[in-house]
Amino acid sequence: IADAAVTVDYTDTDDLVAAAEDALEAAVDAVGPGVPAGEVGAEIEAAIEGYGYTPILNLTGHGVERYDAHTGPSIPNRAVDRSVELEVGDVLAIEPFATDGRGKVGEGATEEIYEQVDDGSVRDRRARQVMDELDAFDDLPFAARWLDSSRSAMALRTLKNEDIVKGYPVLKADDGQLISQAEHTMIVTEDGCEVTTAGIHSFD
Repeated sequence: IADAAVTVDYTDTDDLVAAAEDALEAAVDAVGPGVPAGEVGAEIEAAIEGYGYTPILNLTGHGVERYDAHTGPSIPNRAVDRSVELEVGDVLAIEPFATDGRGKVGEGATEEIYEQVDDGSVRDRRARQVMDELDAFDDLPFAARWLDSSRSAMALRTLKNEDIVKGYPVLKADDGQLISQAEHTMIVTEDGCEVTTAGIHSFD
């Protein structure tokens, strides 16, 4: 699997989008065996601050493994003094976030992404229909809008109450300001990295 993201701008703040994309490009250029993750974070931070924006400090990039989209190591969006060194074969999803706010996000009131965490049984017919659909996702996270069942929102609430499904709240800036994101998945190689999601950003 791979993890990638682009920002679609409806606010005429092209430079905020460019800040995240340039930070991602700088991070890709910095990745290599023996490079501390904090150095990659320093490149991200410098690129974003060069546009006059702030990186999101409480979100990080991450490792990717088979059927697990979020593992270690963490790739910070700022410079840190002590961090793990990258190794050949590491699969990373690096995702700079830039904001015109203070640089922190919190959980919103709604949930759009879910993940099945247990194989329990339920009596509710609609919930059982949704569970049948979840087989197609192989325990990977899924969006509620991907479900075909009628009244899937009610079924998901039932599955959450039974601890069969976990919901992930939408993240938003603590201060209500704008955020941009750019993300690629890459494999660390002997001489740098190979981007596996190339072709979605302006610098690809």
